[in-house]
Amino acid sequence: MHLAQVNIGRLTAPLGSAQLHGFTSRLDEINALADRTPGFVWRLQGDGDSATDLRPFEDDSILVNMSVWEGLEPLRDYVYRSDHLQLLRERRQYFQHMTEAFTALWWIPVGHIPTTTEAWERLVHLRAHGPTAQAFTFGKAFPAPEPTPH
Repeated sequence: MHLAQVNIGRLTAPLGSAQLHGFTSRLDEINALADRTPGFVWRLQGDGDSATDLRPFEDDSILVNMSVWEGLEPLRDYVYRSDHLQLLRERRQYFQHMTEAFTALWWIPVGHIPTTTEAWERLVHLRAHGPTAQAFTFGKAFPAPEPTPH
C-alpha cells in the first residue's frame, strides 16, 4: 500500500500578487525537494510543474496539493523535517485560517493515482467523522490495511 495525501488552502490574495511572492517564488524549489525525497511516488501537477493552476473544487480561491508516498514516515520527513517546514510555518501569510480539516491522508493500492474527486471525498469524510481508516491525519494515523489475497 501507498499513502495518499491532500491538503488545501484558501488564498489570502490573488496568486500573482506581491503578498504571495514568498510562497510562489519557492514552489519550484519545494516541488523539486518533494520529487527527490526518499519515499516520494507522485504529485498532482497542472500545466506547469505545480498544481497552482488547477481549481477542481467549487471555491476558486482554494489551491489543492496532492501526493503519494511509500508510507507515513517519508511524508512526515518531507513535511516536518525538510525545508518544506519553513513554508508550513509561514502558511498564515498565504492562506486563510481554516476551521475545518484541510489535510487528509489515506491508504491506496500501489499504482493507484488518486483523483481530486477522491481527495475531496476523503476531506469531507474526515470533517464529518474525524480520523478513521478512511481518512486520517498525522496526529491520528491508521496503519496500512493488510493486502487482500487475490
